[in-house]
Amino acid sequence: MAADLKAPVRFSPQVEKPAPDEGETIDELKEQFQSILETTSKDYAHAVRAVHAKSHALLEGELTIADGLPPELAQGMFAHGGTHQALVRISTNAGDVLDDVIALPRGLALKVLDVEGERLSGAEGTTQDFIMVNGPAFAAPDPKTFLGNLKLLAKTTDKAEWAKKAISGVLRAAEATLEAVGTESAMLKNMGGAPNVNPLGETYYSQTPFRYGDLIAKFQLAPVSSNLTAVTGENVLANGRPDAIREEVGSVMSQGEGVWELRVQLCRDLEAMPIEDASVEWKEDDSPFHTVATLRVPAQVSWSLDKAEVLDDATRFSIWTGLAAHQPLGGVNRARNDTYSMSADFRARFNGCPIHEPTAAA
Repeated sequence: MAADLKAPVRFSPQVEKPAPDEGETIDELKEQFQSILETTSKDYAHAVRAVHAKSHALLEGELTIADGLPPELAQGMFAHGGTHQALVRISTNAGDVLDDVIALPRGLALKVLDVEGERLSGAEGTTQDFIMVNGPAFAAPDPKTFLGNLKLLAKTTDKAEWAKKAISGVLRAAEATLEAVGTESAMLKNMGGAPNVNPLGETYYSQTPFRYGDLIAKFQLAPVSSNLTAVTGENVLANGRPDAIREEVGSVMSQGEGVWELRVQLCRDLEAMPIEDASVEWKEDDSPFHTVATLRVPAQVSWSLDKAEVLDDATRFSIWTGLAAHQPLGGVNRARNDTYSMSADFRARFNGCPIHEPTAAA
């Protein structure tokens, strides 16, 4: 570790400071999730996720934890080296299944199998999930603002897709203008103004903080193999191609192995790197990311109906599935516990498809 960096902040329950009305806000969040789920399941006669409904890639690979990490990084599941089977789901953030011409932020969910250790309360199985998006900070600072954003998403669910396509084009132009002068808008991106890029070339972030054994951290997953970095920032031409992203990802993943690095950014200052404001980007000048594991995904068919039956319908990805050593922290993460669990339970009931945590043997 660099000598000029502050020492990492040690985890204690006192780093979290829930708002007095947080329970009521979470109840309202659950109502909005329920509204989205009921709308889309009626439309499709099939229940999909309330957020990140459309998958673009469903992949199998291996996560290898590095040997000999320094003590600050050798925490939780990263305390010892080893290789685990892993599942990857790449998606966009809408709660309905949209034409790919509508540009939205990309998400990547990573499920690591057969991880031993004390589990979070209610976390079944032996998996550790990481849920990430291609932006360093969450679109809302706290559960109440998250609720406001979700209400907007619920209102646009099931609205005319032709209008969403037109609005997305306008918002992308507006976002490009902002980026040209060195700024950006999380709101514009979440409403359809995100760059319509190939998700394989993107860098993904947990956005919210987590316990990291004795410490506190955020996570990053960055592409490092040349076939992935070659498509970083590459625009996906989706006009007339409703599943263009699946096609582009499939073309890359059929040709060779993809390699990513899983990295950790330790909290070193609770003022500059807050726990309860998820909209604040933790600056790398204050605490750089360090590689703790490598994800390798061999060449494969990246999406199929058979895979979708398993990873879209019979599997859930949740930040609250994992070890107590990697407990999600902050209000936004606390709000994602019961709400995301409710979404998974709704899908299981509606589809008649039990959801379970996989093992390497299975």
